[in-house]
This record gives sequence, structure tokens and C-alpha cells, in this order.
Amino acid sequence: MKKILLIEDNPDMRDNTAEILDLANYVVITAENGKIGVDLAKQEKPDLIICDIMMPDLDGYGVLHILSKDPKTAGVPFIFLTAKAEKSDMRKGMNLGADDYLIKPFDKMELLNAIETRLKRNEFFKKNYTRDLSGLVDFIETASKFSLPGTISTDHKLRTYQAKGQVYHEGDEPSTVYFVNKGKVKSWRMSSDGKELITGIYSKGDFLGFNAILEGGNYPDSASAMEDSELALIPRSEFLSLVYSTQEVSARFIKMLVNNINEKEEQLLSLAYNSVRGRVADALLKLHKKSQNNADLSLSREDLANMVGTSTESLIRTLSDFKHEKMVEIDGRDVKIVNLQGLERISKFS
Repeated sequence: MKKILLIEDNPDMRDNTAEILDLANYVVITAENGKIGVDLAKQEKPDLIICDIMMPDLDGYGVLHILSKDPKTAGVPFIFLTAKAEKSDMRKGMNLGADDYLIKPFDKMELLNAIETRLKRNEFFKKNYTRDLSGLVDFIETASKFSLPGTISTDHKLRTYQAKGQVYHEGDEPSTVYFVNKGKVKSWRMSSDGKELITGIYSKGDFLGFNAILEGGNYPDSASAMEDSELALIPRSEFLSLVYSTQEVSARFIKMLVNNINEKEEQLLSLAYNSVRGRVADALLKLHKKSQNNADLSLSREDLANMVGTSTESLIRTLSDFKHEKMVEIDGRDVKIVNLQGLERISKFS
């Protein structure tokens, strides 16, 4: 059962509202003023807070301000109760982070509908979707309940690529965002001296090719499969509908994309400032993180060198050093990390 904290200084309004919530099978906690309400919010960790605005000592704005600064309560849906209907008051509450407003007097269904909507939106935002095609479909089906613009399909076209098969070329106009359902894909570009530099490694659950669409340009690099792979194709229009949707859908979808962006930024910083030794350790750690069940890392020395931004010879020497230092074990093209903490230290301090 969901737990609701009701903060209301008027005893009749507090009792009547609490009775409605109790009959709707919510666990109700009540507070007669803002100070008590803040303490109860931190102690009880409610699923939703309903709070009057006009209260002595600490008004509703003050309650919301305090709770929004505490990480434990900042994400709790917050609904204001007010007898005022002025737009300036509503705007002030929304600017502070309120999720909704109910103007007194309100009827039973208006109250329950507002609560149900906010609880569903909060669950949608917090839910962990599996990093595969079924998780993406689950996300879109759930998001469709929040008035997505247009029609977004959950029946995405799947395309298979053999190892070294080209996904897209640098300079192409982007019409599709790719979602890796199986396998592994690399993005890369050629340096001025004709060497391939890997700009990203994408595995199950990762999106690629979306930066060009967001920036309104062509693909800045090329992409190809590193092994036999299966990719779902998301049309440009549908991708943009998710990005520029309602606040909740957009924020949750961007959260799914942001890991790719963070990894690319880390890789570029590593290329700029780390030694070859540190960059090799960093690349192995990233591949280890993406591998399934801590499996051995199977990657051609050429691809790994391109990912690190060094020559194949320098890479082989560094791997040999790691082997002698008992950081890794090497069997043909397979690399097994045996000292994860040691590689993390090298990555951090080299």
C-alpha cells in the first residue's frame, strides 16, 4: 500500500481528506503544521506528500523548499492544497518543484485522480528498464500512457550485421538511431595521418548515432560491427518524439542515453591526458564493464589499439607488461583481467 503524508493545519479539512485517502486504501500519515510535516517526511519516507500552502510558522512553500534540498525526500511527488487560485501563487509553487495543485474546495475524484497520476509518473521515472529490446519496448509502452506526441511504434525493425559490417558512414545524413540488442559495435574516424581512432564501443542496451540527430548535422564518425550483431532501428522522428516529449518521458529517456555521452567524454579526456599505460588500463576496464558475466575480453589488437589511440606495437608491449605484473592473463586474442583493483589504480594515477 502506498503511503501518503498529509500536512494541513485545518483539523476539519485534515480529517475529511485523510478519511478519503483511507477509504481509497492508502496509508495516511497526518501533520498539523509544516514543521511536524518536515520531520515526518524524513522519518516515514512517504510515496507522496499533500501539503497546504497557508500555514503558520512554516508554510507549504517552506516545507517544499526544505524537503527538496534533502536527497532522501527530493524525489517524492508533492501536491499543494490551496484556497488561492492566483496564477502567481501556482507559478511560485511549480518553480519550487511542486508536481500539482488542488484548489479548495475539491471533490473526491479530483483528489484521487491527481494522486494516482503522480504516483504512476513517479514509478515510471524510477523504474529500471532492462537494457535490451524488451526493456526499450516496455519503456515506450509505459511512456505512451503519458500523451506521447504522435504514434511511436514498439515493433522496431531489426537488422543483423556480420563482424566488420558497416552500420553507417562518416558524413552520412542521419535518419536512424541504432539500439544494440546483441553483439558489439564500434564508432570510429580516421585521423589526419590515416590511422583509425575508435570513438566509442557499444554493447547490448546502448544507443548510437543519436548525437548527429540532436545536433542537426551528419554523422561525425563511422560505425561497424565488431562481432556478429543485431541492432534495432529507431526512426529519427520517433527518437525526437521521445526526446521532446512530456517532461517525465523526456527526462527518463535522456537518462537512458546519458551513459553513452559520459563514456565518450571520459574516453576523450583519457586520450588527452593519460599515458599509454593508463589508457590501456582504462580501455580494458571499460570493456570489462560491458562484458557479460565477467567473460574474457576478446578483441583484436588492432581494434584495442585504435580504441586506446596508440600503435599496435605499443599496445602489445603494454599488455605484455600487464601480464608480467599479473594484472591480466592472455590467451591468443583473449584477455582476462585478474587484478581489477590494480588496473583501476593504473587508470587513475597514470
